[in-house]
Amino acid sequence: MSRSIKTYEDLLQEEQRLLQSLKSRELLIKDDLAGLREHLKPMGKVYKFVEKMATRDHTGPITNFGIDFGIDLVVRKLLLARAGWFTKIFVPFIIKNYSSHIISEEQREKLAKKVQNIFNKIRPKKDRPEQAEA
Repeated sequence: MSRSIKTYEDLLQEEQRLLQSLKSRELLIKDDLAGLREHLKPMGKVYKFVEKMATRDHTGPITNFGIDFGIDLVVRKLLLARAGWFTKIFVPFIIKNYSSHIISEEQREKLAKKVQNIFNKIRPKKDRPEQAEA
C-alpha cells in the first residue's frame, strides 16, 4: 500500500492498482512456466528413451517373437559369445525392449507381408479342385 485510504475513491483506485499488479504477476508466472516447460523438454525425451528401454510394446506379438529370436541369435550367440552371464542377459533385454518400440504398426504389416510372401514362394498353395475346373 502506497498511501492511506481516506475516501471511497481512494479505495477504488487502490483496488484497480492491486488488480493490475495481480494481472501482471499472473502473466509473469505464465511466462516463467512456459520457460520451465521449454527447459524440461530434454528431460522428457530422456524419460521416453529410458521408458522404451525398460518396457516392451505388445502390439505385434508375432513380430516381437521374430525380433526377439533374431536378437538372441545375433547379439547373444555371436556378439556376446565370450561375455559374462550378466551381460548376455542384460544387453539383449534392453535391445529387445527398445526395438519393439522402433517398429511402427505400418512397418509391422509390411514385414508380415514380406514374410508371408517368402513362405508362399517356399511352399506355394496347391490349386484347389474347384478353382482348377472354373
